[in-house]
Amino acid sequence: MFVIFARTLILYALVVIVMRLMGKRQIGQLQPFELVVAIMISELAAVPMQDTGIPLLSGIIPILTLLIAQITLSLISLKSIKARAIICGKPKILIENGKILQMNLASEMYTINDLLEQLRIKNIPNIADVEFAVLETNGQLSVIPKSQKRQLTPEDLKIDTKYEGLSYDLIIDGRLHLDNLKKINMDEKWLKEQLSKFGIKDYKSVFFASIDTKGNLFVQEKIR
Repeated sequence: MFVIFARTLILYALVVIVMRLMGKRQIGQLQPFELVVAIMISELAAVPMQDTGIPLLSGIIPILTLLIAQITLSLISLKSIKARAIICGKPKILIENGKILQMNLASEMYTINDLLEQLRIKNIPNIADVEFAVLETNGQLSVIPKSQKRQLTPEDLKIDTKYEGLSYDLIIDGRLHLDNLKKINMDEKWLKEQLSKFGIKDYKSVFFASIDTKGNLFVQEKIR
């Protein structure tokens, strides 16, 4: 029993490390060759977990081999545009100027129902409102509405807006992030003074606290 437990932990740690080295993409953002590698790695890891008669190296070596192959293909894709097109494919335009390109739909084995479904998901019920719809290499559909159908922006209304940067996390689950405090040129003493305004004496009782670029502090206590 302990052997199975140990083998499972080792393979789990290995798969986590391998997937981390492959990058942070979500499943829906993986290129076809990356998805194939992910599926094969999970299968290779499952077999030695279930069968203790199989040497652990019989699972580890193929997994590492796939990792090397995936990294090699990724590096080749980064360096060569032609290789990138062969490995990852090319984006395909499915709608152009409000007109469906039927030949492109057929070549990608993408049905009109699939197209309509994706447009509805993006809150576009009418194909005539679409300037371009592009099927990306990861299988996602990018949609560019016609200019008359796009949502209004402050720029359209000639309204000046102020800069909005990223907020800084100062406390997460009672743990203080000193690095972010330094980025805003503040210290722990200043933070304690700010928390006291919310009636909080100890930052360890704070579930989450952040500050935006305007200096507004957001604080939420832990549930007691």
